[in-house]
Amino acid sequence: MDEIIIYCDGGCRGNQSDHNVGGWGAILRYGDHIKELRGGAKDTTNNVMELTAAIRALEALKSVQIPVSFYIDSAYVVNGMNSWIPGWIKKGWKTAGGKPVKNKELWIRLNELAQKQEQITFNKVKGHHGVEFNERADQLANLAMDDLEKSE
Repeated sequence: MDEIIIYCDGGCRGNQSDHNVGGWGAILRYGDHIKELRGGAKDTTNNVMELTAAIRALEALKSVQIPVSFYIDSAYVVNGMNSWIPGWIKKGWKTAGGKPVKNKELWIRLNELAQKQEQITFNKVKGHHGVEFNERADQLANLAMDDLEKSE
């Protein structure tokens, strides 16, 4: 059986400022079929956009039986899904330092969607290193930010 390959990326222009614009992009590939998704938000963060990209990609899937392989350049998302979530859940959504997990609602949603899949992996890929679909996911995120800036 084939697998669904997902590349996703998120970004934010002016990440630490009060008025910023964020975007996310995702590419879903199954055999010869490719679907591109993108969106954005104002007054957000880079991490919110990274999580949103993964969530929107999983929400777009029509099957839970086909293996899914994510390729993401965000260590935040990959580490969260591969390592941190079980500890956060066990500690009532607190970090190892006892602080509330940032973006908790997004993490909960992403985890719920991932748990529905029969087989899913989250893999780290180096950003901006010529990986074709990772580069395209970044372009989609930037196009979404361009769209928001034009609408201002």
